[in-house]
Amino acid sequence: MKVLTSIQIKELDAYTIEHEPITSLDLMERASKALAEAIMNRWNSKYPVKVFAGPGNNGGDALAVARMLAAKDYIVEVFLFNTTGKLSPDCEANRDRISKKNSLTFNEITSQFNPPELTENTLVIDGLFGSGLNKPLNGGFAAVVRYINSSPAHVVSLDVPSGLFCEDNTVNISQHIIRADLTLTLQLPKLSFLFAENQEYIGEYEVLDIGLHPKGLELAPTEYHITEPQDVANMLQSRSRFAHKGTMGHGLLVAGSYGMAGAAILAAKASLKSGLGKVTIHTPQKNNDVLQVAVPEAILHHDTDDTRFVHACPTDIFQAVAIGPGLGTMKDTSLAVIEQIRRTMCPLVLDADALNILGEHQGWILQIPAHSILTPHVKELDRMVGNSQNSYERLVKARNLAMRQQLYIIVKGAWTAVIFPEGGIYFNPTGNPGMATAGSGDVLTGILLGLLSQGYKQQAAVKLGVYLHGLAGDLAAEELGEESMTASDIVAYLPQAFKKLKGIDKL
Repeated sequence: MKVLTSIQIKELDAYTIEHEPITSLDLMERASKALAEAIMNRWNSKYPVKVFAGPGNNGGDALAVARMLAAKDYIVEVFLFNTTGKLSPDCEANRDRISKKNSLTFNEITSQFNPPELTENTLVIDGLFGSGLNKPLNGGFAAVVRYINSSPAHVVSLDVPSGLFCEDNTVNISQHIIRADLTLTLQLPKLSFLFAENQEYIGEYEVLDIGLHPKGLELAPTEYHITEPQDVANMLQSRSRFAHKGTMGHGLLVAGSYGMAGAAILAAKASLKSGLGKVTIHTPQKNNDVLQVAVPEAILHHDTDDTRFVHACPTDIFQAVAIGPGLGTMKDTSLAVIEQIRRTMCPLVLDADALNILGEHQGWILQIPAHSILTPHVKELDRMVGNSQNSYERLVKARNLAMRQQLYIIVKGAWTAVIFPEGGIYFNPTGNPGMATAGSGDVLTGILLGLLSQGYKQQAAVKLGVYLHGLAGDLAAEELGEESMTASDIVAYLPQAFKKLKGIDKL
C-alpha cells in the first residue's frame, strides 16, 4: 500500500476528477457519505453532535457530514468558521445546502465565537483543516482547538486532526493540534500517522475507501509503503522434497557475554524456528552449559575468553552471520566486533551491542559491508546518526545512512520502518505493544539470520522477517494477552505465523 504526501493526495483527487470523470463537489459528497456512515456505525443518534467546519474543503466535508447525520435524526449543531469571507467553492456549495435545512442548527462564525458546551456525551466532529495545512494554527483557530481539547467530548477528526501536518511536524505547535479519539482518514493513511509522537492526536484511525482513481494511485511515485500480507506471502520459499540440514543453510550467531546467555538463546531458537538447517553460536566458555541445555540443536564455538567476545572467528563455512545480542561494549569486545565485521564476506546482520559499539566508534560505520542489515531501536539509531527531534527527522537520517552506505536499516518500534539502500521505506503493519519486552529484538535477529542463511536475498529477508516477527507477536498476544507476553512467546508462535502466511493466497 502506498503512502502519499499531502501534495500527491491533492494530485490524486484532481486525477480522479479528470479521469473518472466526476465533479469535485460530487467527489466530496462521496467522501462525506463514507465519513457519515463510519460515524453512524460507532455512535447512535442519542449523542448530540457539534460540527466544527473550517473554510476549506475539509470544512466542506464536515458540512456535508452534518447534513447527512441530521437526515438520520441526529441532533446536529454546526459552526462554520468564515472569518475572512472566503470559502472554497465546494465548502460554499455545502454551506448553501445546509443553510436551507431546518433539521439542524447552523451558525456561521464571521467574528465573535461563543463556544458551545461540550460534555462527555457530546460528539465533536472536527472538520477545521485537513491534509492541505502547511503552517501551525494560531489565533482564533488555535483557541478553538485548545477549547475542544480541554473538553471531555468524544472527538472525531475528518481525514486529519486539525493542525497536524501530513509529513513533518518539526515546526508544529503541539498545543494547537486536535487530540482526536478517532481519525477517519480518506483513501490512504498519512505518513505522520505512523510516528509514535503523533498517536496522542490521531487516537484510533480508520481508512475509508472513497474510490479515488486506481490508475492515478498506480502512477503516483512514492518512497513510502505499508507492507501488505500478499507482499510477503509471495516471498516464502518452498522446500525441496530432498532437503536436508546441509541444504537449509548454516548461520553463525555471535552473541552472549557471561550473564547474557539469554540473548543468544532467543536468537538461536528463532533462527531454527525460521527454518535454518544449522546454527553455530560463537560465545564465551562460561555460557556453554546453559546453551547446551536451552538450545540442544545448536553447535557451540567457544571464544578464547571465558566471559565475553574478544576473538573474531572465520566465516567461510557460513551462509550468513549475525552479531550483537548480549555482547556488551567492553574495549576488547568492541575491537573483536569490528574485526568480525571486516572478516565477514557473507550476508551480515548487526544488532544490539554491535550497534552500540558502532555508535561509540562512528568511523567504523564506513567499514560495514554494503547490503548488511542493521536492526536498531530508536536509541541505538540515535547513537549512530545523532539525536532527532521527532520520528520524521530520525527516519530521514536513517534513510540517508542507508543510501550513503548501501545498507538495509530496520528501525524497530510500532510501524517498524524497513529502509532499503535505494531509499524505499516499508512500514510493517504487524506487531503490538506486548512485544515491548526484553529479548524481542534478539528474536528478530535470529529470524533474519535464519532466512538469510537459507538463501533469502536481503530485500526479501528484511520485509518477510519483520512481518513474521510481528505476526508471531500478534498471535501470541491473541492467546496470552499483551501484558503477559515474553520474547520466548514470540519464538513459540513463529510456527503459527509461518502457517498463517502460507495460507494467504499468492498473487
